[in-house]
Amino acid sequence: MSGGVEMAQLVYSMIVSLDGFVADGSGGFEWAVPDEEVLDAVNGDIAEVGTFLTGRRMYEMMAVWETDPAVADQSPQSQVFAQLWRERDKVVYSRTLEAVPTSRTRVERQFSPAEVRRLKEHASADLTVDGPTLAAEALRHGLVDRIVPLVCPVVVGSGLRFLPDLRIGLRLESERRFGNGMVRLSYAVDSSG
Repeated sequence: MSGGVEMAQLVYSMIVSLDGFVADGSGGFEWAVPDEEVLDAVNGDIAEVGTFLTGRRMYEMMAVWETDPAVADQSPQSQVFAQLWRERDKVVYSRTLEAVPTSRTRVERQFSPAEVRRLKEHASADLTVDGPTLAAEALRHGLVDRIVPLVCPVVVGSGLRFLPDLRIGLRLESERRFGNGMVRLSYAVDSSG
């Protein structure tokens, strides 16, 4: 695009099993713990992000990166991730959450596609939509520009699905393999379906 300002993108990225789940049938995701090489790549992606859009459950799970120093102290890349998390704006969509223990965080009572479009138009950096439930909403409204699964070499059989039951046209932009068998795929969402 010459001469124009490019709008920020909304990116949906999670660690996912080969059969498409972010948590297994018992809610566990211990199989999805990234090693230092993968976490370094995740940190590189997060460095390009200015705002996290998240639901309450995902927010509460992620808040420990700011509220529990032991989590950040697990490894050098964990420390980098925790710092990046603290430095980013966070919008939590929840009808029940009263207070947030993290900085740069605001609560919205409902997901508004128009407001997300406005955020994208005015953002100076990309945004992420975090968690499959909120991402499903954003995908249904055509708001997601890129889907980036980090695929684990495991089949879990059932659980919480990464993607909703929607037809979504995708165009592969890049792939990266890691020593632990994980693969990072980056797809542009093809609005023509």
